[in-house]
Amino acid sequence: MTYDLSISRLIDAPVDAVWRAWTEDTGAWFCPRPWTAEFLTQELRAGGRSQIVMRGPNGEENRLEGVYLEVVPQTRIVSTDAFTAGWHPAGPFMVRIDDFAAEDGQTRYTATARHWTQEAMDNHAAMGFEPGWNAATDQLEAIARALAGR
Repeated sequence: MTYDLSISRLIDAPVDAVWRAWTEDTGAWFCPRPWTAEFLTQELRAGGRSQIVMRGPNGEENRLEGVYLEVVPQTRIVSTDAFTAGWHPAGPFMVRIDDFAAEDGQTRYTATARHWTQEAMDNHAAMGFEPGWNAATDQLEAIARALAGR
């Protein structure tokens, strides 16, 4: 059994632009405003390190560290916080899967959060998964559309 939360959107920009927005300007869209994300390390390759600091409007700070499990350019990015660099086990929350597929000159973007347990999935849903990830995707789309000149 899998414990997935997922959103799927048709973004009005070609895959190349969505990929570039995701990989080159990640901090600008990764979490819904007024939160911000700073990518301290983003080694987009299998086994590569990810270090992110998310900051809230009231001084909140959430540090995330993990690794990329799979990176297929313009197709898929899979990451997890179950490990840190060097494959050191960490307290896992989820595996994140971002898929990019061409669809009539646009991009079918699907973002999935795969959890270890029903409880973790339910907690993520209660934290606002759907509105939060949709708001972040709106921000991603705005960047991709600008890159594509749309």
